[in-house]
Amino acid sequence: MLIDTIKKENMLALKNKDNDKRAVYSVVINKYMILGYEAKAKGKELTDADLVSIISKTIKELEEEKEGYVKLNRTENITSINNQIEAIKAYLPKMLTEKEIKEIILSLEDKSIPSVMKHFKANYAGKCDMALVNKVLKSL
Repeated sequence: MLIDTIKKENMLALKNKDNDKRAVYSVVINKYMILGYEAKAKGKELTDADLVSIISKTIKELEEEKEGYVKLNRTENITSINNQIEAIKAYLPKMLTEKEIKEIILSLEDKSIPSVMKHFKANYAGKCDMALVNKVLKSL
């Protein structure tokens, strides 16, 4: 599973004293473990799609944190955040382009907003930006 790879990378970052990578990998691992406990309580198993969702949320949080540092002109923190984002982005699947999203929507029978959004959420979770899907759908 993908989480095992991230755990190995975390240990490697620890050995190499790469604080930026170690910090972001640790955050992702901790969020995954917490979600795992909650899922176990409900009798469910976590999948790689859950991990991709955690990584996406972590990247969004890092982007927001970076904006704060940009306003304060803290370049050393901005560099650190950029390193963390780049390290964790490697584990995201290739995102669908606007053109690919449009082709998928056009191939669907029911092009209503709820139907299309449900289709993308079920079949392309973590592989597309839902805001982009909504934008493409409204432009048709």
